[in-house]
Amino acid sequence: MKKILVTGSAGFIGFHLSARLISLGYKVSGLDSVNNYYDVFLKEARINNLRQKAKTAADSDQDLFSFHRYDLVDKGTILELCANEQFDYIIHLAAQAGVRYSLDNPQAYVDSNLIGFVNVLEACRKYPPQHLIFASSSSVYGLNSKVPFSTSQNTDHPVSLYAATKKANEAIAHAYAHLFNIPVTGLRFFTVYGPWGRPDMAYFSFTKKIFDREPIEIFNNGDLRRDFTYIDDIVNGIVALLDMIPQGNPLFDPTDPDPSISSAPFCLFNIGNNHPVRLMEFIATLEDIIGIEAIKVFKPMQAGDVFSTHAEIESLTDLVGFKPVTSLQTGLRYFVDWYKEYYKPQNI
Repeated sequence: MKKILVTGSAGFIGFHLSARLISLGYKVSGLDSVNNYYDVFLKEARINNLRQKAKTAADSDQDLFSFHRYDLVDKGTILELCANEQFDYIIHLAAQAGVRYSLDNPQAYVDSNLIGFVNVLEACRKYPPQHLIFASSSSVYGLNSKVPFSTSQNTDHPVSLYAATKKANEAIAHAYAHLFNIPVTGLRFFTVYGPWGRPDMAYFSFTKKIFDREPIEIFNNGDLRRDFTYIDDIVNGIVALLDMIPQGNPLFDPTDPDPSISSAPFCLFNIGNNHPVRLMEFIATLEDIIGIEAIKVFKPMQAGDVFSTHAEIESLTDLVGFKPVTSLQTGLRYFVDWYKEYYKPQNI
């Protein structure tokens, strides 16, 4: 039975990924600080759900899920856990998320996204897994306006501290891969949505406010595009990459370096839907599913935001056959159905 550490397992993507891995028979160790950036009760519900899934999936003599309430800033805890478990794979999803929150709370991003990530890499250095997969973000593309976004493009102009920390993660991970031969894959996620999602995300807050008959704020007067990617499609991609262990690319040219490949065992991929949607179209779809028209308040562009995101996914498709299959209409309906069941809004 292969053992996997999933950091951020009480988070949105970490929860769904852990659930899939449990169903596939992996022994999953979840790690999360369960901080109060958003609803702690939702995070606790995810953890309890994973424990129940593990009980359902496991044979009587197997324990497929354990949870560790650790803060990755504490280097000793992650080192001790990796020493004890000797993980086959580590999937690092824990991070301080949110572009706008980073404007007022920079230290949280330095602690979690930089110090915490280096501590994970140090654990990999001392107790090497077969493969480290870590979460980057589409936000690293920053001021880049050439779409679709490609991992071969320059990302030297981030527009938020959150984006800067994710770009730093990629650079630091490459250094560890080069110096210590740690196989590392970085994934740039594009606007992930679905059931059990993050309350700070627009689709989640829009849904809540529409049900509560409260105004929704629409930035840049609605002239935004996002590559919304359903959670199951994201999880499919991550699972498919587990055994695609980077070896170093012989085509890497140090005189004309391509940021997406390396002579080190390091790879970068976009993981998105490859189909950006206008924000107003997204809102109209949500209104139609909920059956209530939103009260709209239009605002100028928010600091740290970008106009458009669009993932080029050809390299990931070529490697593992990654192909998102969930339409926005279907994915939002799944989310709204979950939201109604979980929160039981009164104004239906």
